Amino acid sequence: MALGETSIPDISFKEHREISDIYARLREAEAKLIGSDGKTEVLPNNLYSFLLRLLADLRAGHAVTILQNRHELTTAEAAKILGLSRQFLVQLLEKGEIPFHMAGTHRRLYVRDVLVYKSKRDMERRKTLDNLARREFEEGVYGQVPDDFHAGR
Repeated sequence: MALGETSIPDISFKEHREISDIYARLREAEAKLIGSDGKTEVLPNNLYSFLLRLLADLRAGHAVTILQNRHELTTAEAAKILGLSRQFLVQLLEKGEIPFHMAGTHRRLYVRDVLVYKSKRDMERRKTLDNLARREFEEGVYGQVPDDFHAGR
């Protein structure tokens, strides 16, 4: 599976039960990491919280990818993460909307910059939809289903 694909793998009932059991055990006990040499380390709370969130996402059937902050993406990989065509992404790069650098003749983006852009874009979309819903509510048309079939009459 290529980086950024969002298809969710099928999880068997047994795997789902195992993830749920691990999640429950982590919530009930102090989390410890045991190395192959038998040495035990207590996990710090922030790492413990991260693992709980990771397991909750897996339990819910969400795909999880862990990448380094400085991981470099090709334009095709970044476009897939953002749900854009590669050509449209290149236009955004040329406008300076997302930072990139050149590796020879190829554009490369850091995953952190792609995720910052995605977060900002998603926040702006939510704000626009909230404003639209608020305006429709104030006009008294929120919840009405338009009759698009007879709109020209």
